[in-house]
Amino acid sequence: MIGVLLCVVAITFVLVRLAPGGPFTSERNLPPHIQEELMKRFNLNGSLLESLATYVGVKRNATGHYSGLLQGDFQPSTKYRGQSVRELIAQTLPVSATLGGIAFLIATTLGVWLGALAAMRHNTIVDTASMFAALAMISIPTFVTGPLLVLVFALWLRWLPVGGWDSVRSLLLPSITLAGPYIAYIARLMRSSMLEVLSQDFVRTAYAKGLTERRTIYRHVLKVAILPVVSFTGPLAANLLTGSIVVERIFNIPGMGPFFINSMLNHDAFLLCGVVIVYCTLLVVIVLATDISYSLLDPRIRLYDE
Repeated sequence: MIGVLLCVVAITFVLVRLAPGGPFTSERNLPPHIQEELMKRFNLNGSLLESLATYVGVKRNATGHYSGLLQGDFQPSTKYRGQSVRELIAQTLPVSATLGGIAFLIATTLGVWLGALAAMRHNTIVDTASMFAALAMISIPTFVTGPLLVLVFALWLRWLPVGGWDSVRSLLLPSITLAGPYIAYIARLMRSSMLEVLSQDFVRTAYAKGLTERRTIYRHVLKVAILPVVSFTGPLAANLLTGSIVVERIFNIPGMGPFFINSMLNHDAFLLCGVVIVYCTLLVVIVLATDISYSLLDPRIRLYDE
């Protein structure tokens, strides 16, 4: 995991530095010697490899000390003066994580239920209507769904606030908007997996032994059919927990998404790498937890040889 994170950070840092422009080229009327002094202050005045080595913490900085990622220092932001990357992430990550966590619960709960219902009522009006709704949610992007929900529930019906981050009610519209497409993905995946499991011999054996449909579904079918969904929800959880740029912009949510875009536009390599580190850490940890959960859901899967 540490090797993967270091590789991702190195690639991100190099790509930002190689992009046209620089972190201080957009400043107005800055003389060249001041820009050079700023680059020296942020340890960006050397070659590309030297700057990367200083940022990672394997090379001494201008003050003669080791100060980088390996020492737990995310460096200050070159755009938001007076604020470190650690402070910016600490302010915005809880907001994005809260929004993503609620959206994750909505997506997994409704997606699994909708897919299971469609599979159990295969080739009926319930199956057709469920898959039509899923296809509609996948086809309509969030930058269309969000304003439509605001128009209906905030402006016409006046049930919910337009946006912001000041109450529990303000979480509903952005969470539903963010979860919508993933509900559809999980529902389609769950339906396909469950139809395959329902056709296997052990399900017919369970029915032949006199088990009811409900008991067969809950005790035998769901535990096996949900494995592909678990695989999908691993990266999905990391994606949702780090927030959605579009949804956060639509509903004016002070999350981490806008910082990700602004860091690229402003060539703020330190802030961009900090956000990437958070995302990749969540991704590799959740994927690891997903792999471990396989053996708990299906006894036939083992993580090691006995």
